[in-house]
Amino acid sequence: MKLQVSCQLDYQVHENAALILMLRPQSGIKQEIVEGSLVITPQIPIVDYKDHYGNLCNRLLVPVGPFSVKTTSIGITNDTIEVDYNAGLISVENLPAETLVYIVPSRYCESDKLSSLAYEITQNFSPGYPQVEAIRQWIKANIRYEYGHSLPTTSAYEMAQTRIGVCRDFSHLGISLCRALNIPARMVVGYLHELNPMDLHAWFEAYVGDRWYTFDATQDVPKGNRIVIAYGRDASDVAFATQFGNMELLNMQVTVEAVL
Repeated sequence: MKLQVSCQLDYQVHENAALILMLRPQSGIKQEIVEGSLVITPQIPIVDYKDHYGNLCNRLLVPVGPFSVKTTSIGITNDTIEVDYNAGLISVENLPAETLVYIVPSRYCESDKLSSLAYEITQNFSPGYPQVEAIRQWIKANIRYEYGHSLPTTSAYEMAQTRIGVCRDFSHLGISLCRALNIPARMVVGYLHELNPMDLHAWFEAYVGDRWYTFDATQDVPKGNRIVIAYGRDASDVAFATQFGNMELLNMQVTVEAVL
């Protein structure tokens, strides 16, 4: 499917503030970006760079007053995500070096505290993809999706106790439970067609059977039509906007539409 995706952010800036944006998708194995634009008002200098995970970023110094940014992209992506119950666990000594950063605890994913729960959920499943799918199904069945209960600082361990959160929290918990089983797992943020309510979305990927597979504990069934913006260890690596100064987000509007 060809999708047109956009995100607009409107701010009131109270003092000159440095801002890092991570809103621009790029072509990769799972998607082809055929068109993209970034419009800011007022027009100010922008520096483009890629972070340690290869994500496209922009840095700028925002002046006092109203400020807005809108990014629009057109991308081609698959209608479905790949499922392979035969994708087995890769032993740590045989994992590619670039996956090792995704197997250890991180700021919001305290996998070392969740080993018992991970074993409890997966003890009757084969190592690898079946374990990760068991984790996804357990989260879907046992964690309530609801706004207003978790905070930007809520961790996976805390989510395992409260069992109420949003896509960010679902992803952190899935990542942590995978890592507790020595399965590399990373956070993904981007767009999902027909997400309701529409917003930027978060899910996770796990490395089994020598490749990354997509898992989304907020959805009932495997669902494609996703446009990826960024990958990282957890939410601290994939924030769509990181501000250094006094600026207030007034409005955020996200759209995902199928186009011919």
